Amino acid sequence: MTVTFEDVAAAAVRIEGVARRTPIHTSSTLDDRLGAKQVFLKCENFQRAGAFKFRGAYNTLAQLSDEERTQGVLTYSSGNHAQALSLAGRILGVEVTVVMPSDAPTVKREATEGYGGKIVLYERDETSREALGAEIAKEKGLTIVPPYDDPRIVAGQGTTAWELVQEAGFLDLLLVPCGGGGLLSGCGVVMKNLQPGCRVIGIEPDKADDAARSFESGRLQTVTNPDTIADGARTPSLGRVTFPLVRKYVDSFATVTDDEILDATWFLWERTKLVVEPTGALGVAALLAGKVDVAGRRVGVVLSGGNADFPALLRAWEARKPVRH
Repeated sequence: MTVTFEDVAAAAVRIEGVARRTPIHTSSTLDDRLGAKQVFLKCENFQRAGAFKFRGAYNTLAQLSDEERTQGVLTYSSGNHAQALSLAGRILGVEVTVVMPSDAPTVKREATEGYGGKIVLYERDETSREALGAEIAKEKGLTIVPPYDDPRIVAGQGTTAWELVQEAGFLDLLLVPCGGGGLLSGCGVVMKNLQPGCRVIGIEPDKADDAARSFESGRLQTVTNPDTIADGARTPSLGRVTFPLVRKYVDSFATVTDDEILDATWFLWERTKLVVEPTGALGVAALLAGKVDVAGRRVGVVLSGGNADFPALLRAWEARKPVRH
């Protein structure tokens, strides 16, 4: 159930030519505001299906047996993993069923259906996605592909950091958004093998800080349907695979408020011209809010996705009146 650097290297070969090698963006404005030597933004908002999730989804489906491919797979997701798995399934000829909350962003639901995913909606306050997913999978003989708690998923997500260091070189710090910990633990595996001196920092919304609390206490903590604008970080907890990896490869955590997330999202849209969803802006939110000291340092930040719910963001910005950094 663990993940090694060799697993990530194998995933990189497996997804080459299918997943995009996403660009790195820099901003002198951001560097100056922070006093950083340089900040490197790894733009997974330009990944296929709009988020890093495609890496792990394709890496996982590509390793299914012929029987598993024929039967189909099931996942549970609020959107980005659903889209990624649906697209990977379309490419590889695997039928994908998605258990999705009824309040998932419309843009993510429509994109999932557009990629061919079959959606089963549920109410968050009536059942858990895991319980409903397990019931459907057992009934139909489907293989469950969880959003983050699978070694194949983690290995695929780790290729994000591998590409970043190949282009950016040495980093003092790497900031990674954290929901279920698949991206964070995969990136941690890579950094501690290639650049053990780099500090890996997970960033969460303060309303969904289960990973930070788990990291500090050494015991798995949970959160129930957290009310945060960062919908990609509303996962209930780290998993059996990701929790020990996070404990082993991550150096620390920082949390940010929804207002700080909104300010960072506004900054990215207005000043860097990058369309990034709130969860994808977690790392920049931590930087702009002063939660991490980056003065004089080379800093990597993963922008995990760009599948923004435009109407919801516009309403939030109108109510918030973002602070201009």
